[in-house]
Amino acid sequence: MTMSKMILVVFFLALSNVGDAHPNYGKALRKSVLFFQGQRSGRLPSDQKLTWRSDSAVNDGSSAGVDLSGGYYDAGDNVKFNFPMAFTTTMLAWSAMEFAKRMGDQLDNTREAIRWSTDYLIKSATQTKGRIYVGVGDGNADHSCWERPEDMDTPRTVYSISANSPGSDVAAEIAAALASASILFRKVDPVYSVKLLGVAADVMQFAMDHQGKYSDSIGCNYYCSYSGYKDELLWGAAWMFRATNNATYAKFLNSLDANDATDIFSWDNKFAGARVLLARKSLVDNIDSFNSFRTQAEEFICKIHPNSPSSTTKYTTGGLMFKLSHANLQYVTSISFLLFTYAKYMAHAKTSFECGSGVVMTQTTLRSLAKTQVDYILGRNPLKMSYMVGYGEKYPMKIHHRGSSLPSISIHPENINCQGGFQYYESGEVNPNILTGAVVGGPNENDAFADDRKNYAHSEPATYINAPLVGCLAYLVSSPGQ
Repeated sequence: MTMSKMILVVFFLALSNVGDAHPNYGKALRKSVLFFQGQRSGRLPSDQKLTWRSDSAVNDGSSAGVDLSGGYYDAGDNVKFNFPMAFTTTMLAWSAMEFAKRMGDQLDNTREAIRWSTDYLIKSATQTKGRIYVGVGDGNADHSCWERPEDMDTPRTVYSISANSPGSDVAAEIAAALASASILFRKVDPVYSVKLLGVAADVMQFAMDHQGKYSDSIGCNYYCSYSGYKDELLWGAAWMFRATNNATYAKFLNSLDANDATDIFSWDNKFAGARVLLARKSLVDNIDSFNSFRTQAEEFICKIHPNSPSSTTKYTTGGLMFKLSHANLQYVTSISFLLFTYAKYMAHAKTSFECGSGVVMTQTTLRSLAKTQVDYILGRNPLKMSYMVGYGEKYPMKIHHRGSSLPSISIHPENINCQGGFQYYESGEVNPNILTGAVVGGPNENDAFADDRKNYAHSEPATYINAPLVGCLAYLVSSPGQ
């Protein structure tokens, strides 16, 4: 056995004696999709399953004379940020596209979760000519309160971009969300699919014509565009090309100077995701002009895999990929999704690639690494703890989430004002409402986790943590041993 193979074996054996060999991926998938109901804003439908939630923010947009009700709260707060919401939507759509045949009855539920967002994004992009609405709610005011979304009394400030105040990043991400969703709805609702793609084309044109960072235009305290906007232009154009096969987008892709190397994939940095998506044209469609994206995608994977000599990725003693201390599991789920997806493309092409001399990456190599990450999240870790709320015997009970931590309206119909909720925030009691399926930020670099709602960096859930996990779980439902 070579030294490189020994390193890989030792890495995977690190998880061999913790937790169950194969978690119940089907159950985890159902819960992960259900989570999005707990994040809904607006008027809730009669079939709402997480019944501790009620209608909220139904008048969003009224201060600007438009209807911006609906969509999702991004995490444990009550603000709507279109930038991470659109990324969440794109990842849900991509998950369902790649692994639709493995999703079973969760495919329709996933489409429903996507539509809850795309209906809102369409409204954001079409109500005022020349203007795209990109968020609702004053983040600073909201974060100074601890109250249920149903009781909100903080300003529902409306933020927007225009030709004079550009935002290529958020506009291109909205285009990606709508374009990817249009593919998913093409057969089941062709009229809606056409509408999605039409709006996506308009928004993408805006992103290309009026280039700039949205956080420069509207100011930024939350979800700033740290990586700039070229990654979103690449990402948005990639999805438009996938949805339309229009050569205009291929030409635009080749014109972009977007060669930044990266070892991360997130709501902010889309380079790796775009390159994996575009590599499909090389691996699956055999189009040589896309080989450069394939090379970049493989360079990214070589920066991730622990057996690669060019790896820049840290792993905990327990085997968890560790990128950043704040909500690290968002990077784990998104990167794991890319590994599963690229492995699928490799399987189609019957190919492998090298990370340095003699270090061969196969589809099995990628899938094995991704599986260890998902298994860790579901309880195969040193603490034998699931980081998905409501899954397994041991999971976080005091998550940083306003609606979950406060008594529901059915139990406490009286208003709980801005400061009134802090008595629940400060208490050591478990949350009264189970936000089923929510995946929290996760453990620290030492595999340690404190179940404490005050520790938002580790105990707060977010839509963009769950969205790529849906695809990972869908793959594993039918391939638990791989």
